[in-house]
Amino acid sequence: MDAPSGAGPRRARGRLSAAGPTASGPAAGEPAAAWARFSAWLECVCVVTFDLELGQALELVYPSGFRLTDKEKSSICYLSFPDSHSGCLGDTQFSFRMRQCGGQRSPWHADDRQYNSGAPAALQREPAHYFGYVYFRQVKDSSVKRGYFQKSLVLVSRLPFVRLFQALLSLMAPEYFDKLAPCLEAVCSEIDQWPAPVPGQTLNLPVMGVVVQVRVPSRVDKPESSPPQQRDQENLLPAPVVLTSVHELDLFRCFRPVLTHVQTLWELMLLGEPLVVLAPSPDVSSEMVLALTSCLQPLKFCCDFRPYFTIHDSEFKEFTTRAQAPPNVVLGVTNPFFIKTLQHWPHILRVGEPRMSGDLPKQVKLKKPSRLKTLDTKPGLYTSYTAHLHRDKALLKRLLKGVQRKRPSDAQSALLRRHLLELTQSFIIPLEHYMASLMPLQKSISPWKTPPQIRPFSQDDFLRSLEHAGPQLTCILRGDWLGLYRRFFKSPHFDGWYRQRHREMAQKLEALHLEAICEADIESWMKDKSEVEVVDLVLKLREKLVRAQAHQLPVKEATLQRAQLYIEMVICSLPKDLQAVLCPP
Repeated sequence: MDAPSGAGPRRARGRLSAAGPTASGPAAGEPAAAWARFSAWLECVCVVTFDLELGQALELVYPSGFRLTDKEKSSICYLSFPDSHSGCLGDTQFSFRMRQCGGQRSPWHADDRQYNSGAPAALQREPAHYFGYVYFRQVKDSSVKRGYFQKSLVLVSRLPFVRLFQALLSLMAPEYFDKLAPCLEAVCSEIDQWPAPVPGQTLNLPVMGVVVQVRVPSRVDKPESSPPQQRDQENLLPAPVVLTSVHELDLFRCFRPVLTHVQTLWELMLLGEPLVVLAPSPDVSSEMVLALTSCLQPLKFCCDFRPYFTIHDSEFKEFTTRAQAPPNVVLGVTNPFFIKTLQHWPHILRVGEPRMSGDLPKQVKLKKPSRLKTLDTKPGLYTSYTAHLHRDKALLKRLLKGVQRKRPSDAQSALLRRHLLELTQSFIIPLEHYMASLMPLQKSISPWKTPPQIRPFSQDDFLRSLEHAGPQLTCILRGDWLGLYRRFFKSPHFDGWYRQRHREMAQKLEALHLEAICEADIESWMKDKSEVEVVDLVLKLREKLVRAQAHQLPVKEATLQRAQLYIEMVICSLPKDLQAVLCPP
């Protein structure tokens, strides 16, 4: 299914909306609000077909006003088709993630900050990447010269809502393949009527005669909260189809062949290690990569990841070069050629065809990278990495017992997800406690002085604190926790976690300082102050108000109102000429 050598993906002749300017984003003449609701969920919908003369070709982009760069078009074309080694017949769903090439689309995404501030870190909108959710159909068709009908319907979004968009494609794609463009336009118009995704809210999303009910996760949700309950059913006909999660995969099904190595894989993800997943098809590769990157929640996965990656990708040379160390990225691939080109990568996971029989499938074995030589390499985790923590045999026994007792897959997934969540929390809680100890005491914050600084993070001090406040307090697993923390300090995930926590603490410090000013006796302070000092106070208070609102600092509304009243009161105490300067008409 790859395009013939030298034939890149191009616009198929006479097809709709695939041509146009190469600049990314909405067209110049398109009003920003035209597809505002649609763009809260999706960037665009693409149709990719196989043309005998052109190879993979972009047949349609909808809305027609959305512009993709030539590089983005090329990437979408190649990533929307399984490669020729996969042999996918029938219908296949998978996903990919690709770099944006044209910068941020500011006219259509003014609500990013509001959504991201309430969403869990792992579910925030991507600022520099697109997700592609693909429904690919390949069936025999004697009316086509090649003998097969081959087409993909692709939803392009910056939201990692894989479950929601796969469910949406299951409704859209079969209908589209029968009725083509008019059906697509109707569905996109329906999506343009949806309410925007608001963290913490349960939404009813009507599409194609069905109401899909989803709850958008919030950063204040408690882990392992129960799935959303159906609401307002008496007013909805037909009754809504409740999607228990917008993003969670069937973790147990994804990890079935690697259950004995789940903890090793968790450590590799925690440390941001380069990993290649070689799978027989894009659906298996993309699900495994997304499962791996989700196993650190609630910690945000800060490294790059590509659920499906091909040899045609514009970053192929960047990822396969031997001139430098492999990048911190998790790659999902299906072409055995990658075994040769990525042989220098430290960790390669090869998985076979999924088997959904009653018994647990044969578990992949840990193997030395030196045995990874032939293109028909057997399934296995090829790595020289030695896990720091001992394996949790009790978990494996519980999962195996669940298989024997035919426990539902979602119950097995919940068990596995809880284990990984508790493991991550046990690792992160000591870091959180130590970080909190670096915050200045509230009593040291004076309204008339610059707030004190957050103390620097000392790795040695933190490691010493583990003896009395380490993960052993919440986790029964034994092993070299100190060694794991030392390696974690060098990873992108420590850097991402520390930057985020430091930013939150700095904002909290700013909020406490503003509250201290508002609770102070400003009138008494002003008595012996010069006009210059009083004007300086007005300017600083104004600046703090602007920052509090722009950065959504954790400040009560009453505090903001009091600060505004203080500004007005202080200005009124000044001579008329200064009042005119500070409050121009």
